[in-house]
Amino acid sequence: MDVEAFLICDAANDQFGKLNLLGAFDAIVAPSAPVVHPQFTVVLRIRFKKSESANHPFRINIIDEDGKTIFPKPFDGNVNVQLQDADDSAVINLIVNMRDIRFEKFGRYSVDLTMDGKQRGSLPLFVKSPPTVGRP
Repeated sequence: MDVEAFLICDAANDQFGKLNLLGAFDAIVAPSAPVVHPQFTVVLRIRFKKSESANHPFRINIIDEDGKTIFPKPFDGNVNVQLQDADDSAVINLIVNMRDIRFEKFGRYSVDLTMDGKQRGSLPLFVKSPPTVGRP
């Protein structure tokens, strides 16, 4: 299995296997904390070899700097990969929409991907205040 893309973005869709992304980012800027972000999308594009035809359970979790999950329950899912005889690999596009996610404080968070019980990727997500602009 090869993770070809793992991103946080404003939106994404899949049209017949073609992955379309809008606005990849790694920071949320807000005037004060806690911050409730209305919507963002975690996107994955994963390539599987023929020998990896099977069910693949996965989990997406967001943790804070102290290693604590910010969800009451992480996002769990499963992909069932079945390749045709003529194919040597297959790509799965995963699009996970996150709504009204609450970040209690400013700082560094991590969006973590676990698949088949193994850590497969981690993305930083910074929640911060706007930059201070000097005044004359």
